[in-house]
Amino acid sequence: MKIESNIFLFLVPFFLVVGVVYGFMTEWTEWVGMLAIPVTGLMALMIGFYLSSNARRLDGLRPEDRLDAEIHEGSGEQGLFSPWSWWPLVLALGAAGAFLGLAMGWWVFFIAAGIGVVGVIGWVYEYSRGDHAH
Repeated sequence: MKIESNIFLFLVPFFLVVGVVYGFMTEWTEWVGMLAIPVTGLMALMIGFYLSSNARRLDGLRPEDRLDAEIHEGSGEQGLFSPWSWWPLVLALGAAGAFLGLAMGWWVFFIAAGIGVVGVIGWVYEYSRGDHAH
């Protein structure tokens, strides 16, 4: 993960410099690009920080980071996934409705935001009740 984190952390100064150059080229009149390019750098910083903190937490190299690794070393459980969960669909419908509401009207946005909140709560507490409670 160290290589991935270095790639994302390298992008941070690139996007910040490009944002300043973009501002000079547009004579500081075009606000969307001036803000969007440095914010892209900040998003790369968040991803790079997450990957570097995970790289420090893990012991040694992952099998995909080593040249002498065998295929069977990467087998086994990779994480906790819920293939039967419907909550991501509810959350996606809420997000799509919220974006639609920004274009059509605020009343659609507020209804979709409520659906999105229900989707987030359902997804977070999915393993707290029912058949799959821990």
